[in-house]
Amino acid sequence: MAKETFVGEHHINPFGEIEVAPEVLEVISGIAANEVDGVYAMQGKFTSEVKSMFGRTSHNKGVHLVSDEEGLKVEVYCYFKYGVNVPKVALDIQQRIREQVYHMTEIELTEINIHIVGIVPEKTNLQELFELESEEDETE
Repeated sequence: MAKETFVGEHHINPFGEIEVAPEVLEVISGIAANEVDGVYAMQGKFTSEVKSMFGRTSHNKGVHLVSDEEGLKVEVYCYFKYGVNVPKVALDIQQRIREQVYHMTEIELTEINIHIVGIVPEKTNLQELFELESEEDETE
């Protein structure tokens, strides 16, 4: 059997090359992070929130892939639910993303950095979250 090799984001096998687009890794990471108990929502621009209200969900919102000489890093920006153990939820997100990306693509990430944008109280509605994000957009 011919030997398979792995170079960067390319998987080379006897039949040809498999290339994984960075957006795919962002989507996998976004879905994995959303599945962790304690995550309220991922940070995204107001337009992506409006699109999701009409059935067009953007699973890579709040996730940014960075490639440098050390390897691939994922930056995750999310809101946590009030009352959760922040370090535990962040660690769960890191583990879940690492497992899912490797399971689906055989790509190992060098870092998974969790940025907690805010803590959301239980009674927060969607409109209040939009207002939070629009305030953040104005400060950038």
